[in-house]
Parts: sequence; structure tokens; C-alpha cells
Amino acid sequence: MKTSPSVNVIRGVTLAAIVALGAVSSEASAQTAQSYPDRRITFVVPYAPGGATDVAARLLAQKLQESWKQTVTVENKPGAGGVIGNDFAAKAPGDGYTVLIAITQIIQAPSLMSKLPYDAFKDLAPVTQVAISPIVLVVPEAQPMKSVKELVDLAKSSPGKYPYGTFGNATTSHLYGELLKKNTGIDMTHVPYRGAAPLLNDLLGNQVTAAFLDFTTAGPQLEAGKIRPLAVGGEKRKPKLPNVQTMAELGYPGFEAEGWVGVFVPAATPKDIVSKLSAELGRIINSPEGTAGLQAVNLVPVGDSPESFEKSLRRDFDRWATVAKTAGVKGE
Repeated sequence: MKTSPSVNVIRGVTLAAIVALGAVSSEASAQTAQSYPDRRITFVVPYAPGGATDVAARLLAQKLQESWKQTVTVENKPGAGGVIGNDFAAKAPGDGYTVLIAITQIIQAPSLMSKLPYDAFKDLAPVTQVAISPIVLVVPEAQPMKSVKELVDLAKSSPGKYPYGTFGNATTSHLYGELLKKNTGIDMTHVPYRGAAPLLNDLLGNQVTAAFLDFTTAGPQLEAGKIRPLAVGGEKRKPKLPNVQTMAELGYPGFEAEGWVGVFVPAATPKDIVSKLSAELGRIINSPEGTAGLQAVNLVPVGDSPESFEKSLRRDFDRWATVAKTAGVKGE
């Protein structure tokens, strides 16, 4: 059966219209990226001021504001172990003006919570991994323990008596804490905080017995002798804590995976804008001043591409799912 000429004409016009629409859309996207940003950008931090995430966000915000000559503000939205701030950013308009500064929790939570109001892989787009954030097992100066073994022995002597703090449910510090409990058979009460800064305050007040705390937050108080390091997470010792052994060295496996700070935008954000933001943040992170600024707060700079960061997200999602299963952790 032959197709009539009129049908062919209609098909040709339709195809031409689709091609033209695609070209217009592509051109509009390019123009949008070219004019971006033309107003204030908001960095959303899903934790309280003062922790590693907040410190990194403010450093990047300042440098981005200087280079792009546009106001960049930092808005803290703590709560639910980061879920409140993450959800706010995930549901924001995809225009590049709401930027989420998140941590590893964002890809740990799906393995720990039965239901989340967003999907980290579908509702958010990765921009760049800012830095690796080392974790340190610490105790208050007032506590007598000087080793992980002594902490374990103390906890075993009075099951359920001693509390350990974390900077939120379903975070690296929570997973590390539950993994230690699982591996050693101890019973310590989990006390989650809305970020690392309030956790540190209670550590200094000796209101929690121990905590897995990010090195950014812990660093100044470690130097001042107000808290004491027992071990570090990760595969290697930290240059600034050369005499503090890793958990693995001490005979406690499973703590090799480390936390990080990363940048995301809503998934609907045009790729040209994602690429532009990623390139500029990467430049800032890897500049001498940016690298020095992050290292000064005990972060290990990365500053990679969206594609590279997405690969890390997929890898870490599987890695932390294994840790969560081993530790038997579920979000609260």
C-alpha cells in the first residue's frame, strides 16, 4: 500500500518541527547557561552551622561570590539527619539557584530508612565532590579511656549505661558507631544530634562518652586537648594525626569507607548550568587558595566532574549498604 503524498508532507513537516524545536531548546539552554547566574544563589546546608559541611559551604560560597560577582548565601536547614535540607533542595526549582551541600548520608540513607521523601539519584544531579571528610573516634578529656580497647571494656562493664553521640541518624558517624557495637558486642546508647557542632558541645561537657566526629569539627579541640583521639577511620592514618592508628590497624575491620562533602542541584537543572557550576567550583577547590582553605579545616580536596562524582556515588552507595547490613543499622 502506497503512502499518499499528503501524508509524506505531513511527516516531513512534523520531523522538521521536531528538529527545529530541539534546536531552539538547545539554543535556549545555552543562552540560559551563558547568562547564569544573574541573581542570588543559595547554598543549602542540611546541618547546623559549624560542622564540616557548613565550613566547606561557606568557603565555596565566598569564593564563588568573588569570582561570579553575584551574592551567594548559605542557609542551614538541619533536622532528621540531613533529610529536611536534602528534601528542600530536591524539590526546589531546577534553575541552578538552589545548590545543596550534602554529605555521604545522602546515599547512605536509602539503605537505612524505609521511606524517604526524595530519591538521591533521580531527584538530584551531582555537581562535584568537594572533599573527603575524615572521621575520628574521640572521647572527652574528662573520660579515662586512652584506647579503643579501654572504651570497649568500659562499655562491656555496664551495658546500656554509656551514650555515644553522632551528628545525625543514618550518617557516617551513626554507621561507624553501630558497626563498632556490632563487632565488639557492646551496648551503648545512640544519641543523634542535628549536626556536628552541637555534638561537640556535649562532648566538651562530658555528656556523651564517645563519638565518631568529623576531623573538621574535632580538629581545634583535639589540638587544645579538650577531646582525645582513640582512632581514625579510613584506610590510612591522617598526616595531621600520624600517631593515631586506624580502626583496621587496631583490629576493627569495616571502617575503611570515609565520608565526603559534595555539591548537588535539583535534577531538572539544565546540564549546561550543571557543567558551568561544576567547572567553577572545581577551579576554586583545586586552586592554591581553595586547597589550602579546605586543608586548613582538615578536609581532603577533590573537585571532580559531575560524571566522576556520579561514579563515586554509585560505588559508595553499594559500599555503605554493605556496612549498614553488617552493622544492622536502621534509621530512626
